[in-house]
Amino acid sequence: MRATGCSLFCLMDSVPCGMFPTASWTGDGHAPSTLQRETSANPNSPVTILELIQKTTAYFEKAGVPNPRLDVELLLAHILRLKRMELYLQFERVLTDPELDQLRPQVKRRAGREPLQHILGSVDFCGLEFLTTPAALIPRPETELLVQTAVRLLGKESRGVVLDLGTGGGAIALAVANACPGARCVATDIAEESLVLARTNAEKTALQDRVEFRRGNWFEPLTAGETFDLIVSNPPYIPSGEIPALQPEVRHDPPQALDGGPDGLDAIRKLAAGAIAFLKTGGHLLLEMGAGQDVVVWELLEARGYSEIAVIADLQKIPRIAQARKP
Repeated sequence: MRATGCSLFCLMDSVPCGMFPTASWTGDGHAPSTLQRETSANPNSPVTILELIQKTTAYFEKAGVPNPRLDVELLLAHILRLKRMELYLQFERVLTDPELDQLRPQVKRRAGREPLQHILGSVDFCGLEFLTTPAALIPRPETELLVQTAVRLLGKESRGVVLDLGTGGGAIALAVANACPGARCVATDIAEESLVLARTNAEKTALQDRVEFRRGNWFEPLTAGETFDLIVSNPPYIPSGEIPALQPEVRHDPPQALDGGPDGLDAIRKLAAGAIAFLKTGGHLLLEMGAGQDVVVWELLEARGYSEIAVIADLQKIPRIAQARKP
């Protein structure tokens, strides 16, 4: 069935068809509201991909959504089962009512600042597709640097053993295992719901035999005498007082995955103190950290006896990864 303008522009709520004649989103920019039609000579004109992208982009801009056009295109590509760039070859394609029916709730959720990754249900990370839910931190591009550094230190041909602390949905451990086929990974997390997601992701990526998931807080699930060639973690490092000011999308992540205590370093202190006992001689510790924390983290690692300490900046030139070696 071909969609008419009314089908599109009643996206947000139940607006009686034919009530509103050119397309525009209306709203206060902070919460979803009714998508209405202004006066038009043809209220039943078909809705094309280009028209939908343009008008929904304007609506997302009013709602404060970051990257509004990109998000519209990704939502639409997901529904139409197209690659995003394929939309550009089909701008004049008329959307059907069923297609718009699928888009309606997704637009509403994104305008409410729910993360795009939760709406789509997955995210690409290090070339793998991972399922995402509110049970775990959404893997973000800057954390790919942690994986890249781990792979560089370990070596793609390595048969070493890696420990991922606070694994969440398992993205870091699984990405390292995928890049280093001979390596074995152990991943811990305190939250059972996170581990359920991680095990699902392991099966989705066919890496379930390469990563062992254990429940417990940081080092608790490890046994005495167990050692690793590499320990990695993306711990909570946001100062507690900064969390209310984070973008709404970030606040959908589990609080325990964000809150690093008064100065953001509570978890990093524990990891720096505890990791050295579980590293093999010559093994490395890699920690993701927040902006402005590099000097203090360096000092923490130095005080705990690590050597060859280094800080690696991300693409925005923010010191992002702390690297240290057990002498």
